[in-house]
Order: sequence, then structure tokens, then C-alpha cells
Amino acid sequence: MNISVTLIKEKILWQKTLEEVAHYDFYHTFDYHQLSKLDHETSILIKYHERDTVICLPLIIRPIEGTPFFDATSVYGYAGPLNKNIGANFDNTNFKKHLNAFLKKQNIISVFSRLHPFIENQANILENIGAIKALGKVVYLDLQEPFEAQELGFSSTTKRYLRKAQKMLDIKKINSLKALDAFIDLYYKNMDRVNAHKSYYFSKNYFLNFINSNEFETDIICAVDKETKNTVSAALMIKTNGIIQYHLSGTHTDYLHLSPIRALFDKVRLDYSGTSFNYFNLGGGLNNKQDSLFKFKSSLSNHYKSFKVWTYIVNEDVYNTLVLNKNFSEDANSDFFPKYRWEEKSNT
Repeated sequence: MNISVTLIKEKILWQKTLEEVAHYDFYHTFDYHQLSKLDHETSILIKYHERDTVICLPLIIRPIEGTPFFDATSVYGYAGPLNKNIGANFDNTNFKKHLNAFLKKQNIISVFSRLHPFIENQANILENIGAIKALGKVVYLDLQEPFEAQELGFSSTTKRYLRKAQKMLDIKKINSLKALDAFIDLYYKNMDRVNAHKSYYFSKNYFLNFINSNEFETDIICAVDKETKNTVSAALMIKTNGIIQYHLSGTHTDYLHLSPIRALFDKVRLDYSGTSFNYFNLGGGLNNKQDSLFKFKSSLSNHYKSFKVWTYIVNEDVYNTLVLNKNFSEDANSDFFPKYRWEEKSNT
């Protein structure tokens, strides 16, 4: 049987491979991986080919300090394996065998990946390879539903805020550098207000590279005060292969009482319903909990998908040794994966 496993690091081949499987999101692209990885990390795409079946798994490889070993993680967002010609009855025996051999050869001892709620067969591909765990739900709008059906998912609070926004704000798609600068300013102030971790303070160069990528399309949706003409809220919406993802946003403190982000979401819904786009994903709550953020998003739609993660320990002996060497206290988060990175994560 002709089976091959290829390690891809170059953009052109990465792009060609994604085109081969066709159904992918911006989280799987080369550009997003380059923007997401740190300087000491490496982004890779593993391509498995068996007969007419193709599986692609994008990962970020991280060295484990003080050891010759590495581990793998996914980008922030929704990633996981992509596939071509795989159905519900797919037998992953050969894939498991070859993936395991590949990971061991690369000295990778564990793998973590967030999975994609809208890409089929990821669970079939990863069955009996580590564990898949549901962490929560994401909220989405079905863009193929009629407007009236979509609006049945609007809460009375959302309807009230949309009426207020209509009176005071102009909601526009403005894909310009000036709009990007306004967005960045609002985004940074938003991060200041919520005391966000430093990793969320992306550089301006990050945003420029993001909107200039030729692998996905970014819309900057803005709320502009009708009187002052100032941009008071803005969000980045990413469009790829029938899916729109809400990515990042920022709102001026003085306008939080208007909840303009609801109007930004509604603008996307109105613009892309009935087009080639099927889903508009609003995401879930903070740390995948059904918190106030989740309830806010649920006030715009009653459609949900399960959000899952995949964890796999490739080399249990090394993994367990690394955990033991950390000498964790009793309050260590037993659910964190890989566990040997928990202390490092909690102190940054």
C-alpha cells in the first residue's frame, strides 16, 4: 500500500495542499501560523496520503526547555485535521500508526489541538489517538436561513440595542489603513480595560500582515458616531471558504452603554446572508465557559456547536518524567495540557 507522510514548512506547498483538501478555514493557513508562532517555534503542516485519502494536520512545534524534546500545539482559534475523501466509516489504523511514527521521529512527546466546530470528520480521524474533550459551545448564525428565522434568535435586549445603534451610529465596512488604525487604538484600550495578558497586545505589524494576507479576506466593520464622525467601535471579521469568523474587536468606553458590537454583528449578518457563506461564528465564552460573554453572544442566535480539543501523549515515559520533575504543588491544574507547562503558563 502506497502511504506517505510529508512534513511541509514552505508557503507555496502549504497553500497547494490546503487547496487539495478544499474545505479549510483561515486558522489552517500558512500566514496565520506564521503570525501565531513565537520566534523560537516552528509551524508545520503534516500531510498524510493513502490511496485517494488525504489528511492534513497543521501544528506549531515548541522546544521543551532543557531537553532534546518538543511538543506540538495548535494556533489560537479553531484548527485540527483537514481531510479529503474521508467518511463516517473511515478506518484510521494506518493513519494512527504512521502519525505516531512521525511524531516519535521528530522527538515530539505530546500534541494539543483545538478542533473546528464546522469541519466534519475530525473526530473520526482522531479516534483512539489520545482523547477528544468537549469544553463548551460556540454561538453561530446560519447565513442560509431567512432573515426572519435568524431574528427569532434575537433577544429583546439585542433588539433594543440595535434600535439605539440605528439612531446614533452608522455601521460600515471600511477596509482602509485609517480604519485599521482606529481599530488598533480601540482594541488596545479594550485590552487595557480588561487587564488582558500581554500576549493579546499584538503589534501593528501583526495587524498589517493579517489584513494583507492573500490566503483569507478580512473585513473591518466600524461603528461611526453620526454626530462626531468618530469611529467608536470596530471589529475584524475573517472570511474563508463559506465561513465568517469574528476575530477581534474594540469599543470606546463612552459607548459601551450602546453595545455597538451587536450592530457590527448584525451588519455582517445582513451583508452575507443568502450568499456563498454558510456560517458566521461568534465564538464562545471566556475560557469556554457559559459566562456573561457567552450569554451576550447567545442573545444574537440560538444556534450552537460543540467546541472540542484533542490531547495526545506520544511518549508517556518522557511526559511523566517532565511532570514529576516540576514537583507540582497540590493546587496545580490537573486539567491543563501538557501538564508540565502549567506552572510556566500561570506565571506569565
